[in-house]
Amino acid sequence: MSATGDSIVRMANQIAIAFRTKPFDVAVAATVDHIVKFWDPRMKALIAAHDGHGLNDIARAAVAVLGKA
Repeated sequence: MSATGDSIVRMANQIAIAFRTKPFDVAVAATVDHIVKFWDPRMKALIAAHDGHGLNDIARAAVAVLGKA
C-alpha cells in the first residue's frame, strides 16, 4: 500500500473518529495502539513526521505520543 501524506492524515482521523465516544485519553491510547499494531513502518514514519495539519484532536495527540516512542 502506498500512502501519501493526505491519505495518512485521513486514515489517522478515521481511526480517531472510531474512538471519539471514549474519554479523550482512552481514545488517544486506542488510536496509538491501532497504529502501532496495524500500520506498516513506512506509514508510521509518515505520520510521525507529519506537522499535525489536518489531524483532529485525538489523532494529533496520538501522533504526539508516537513521536515520543
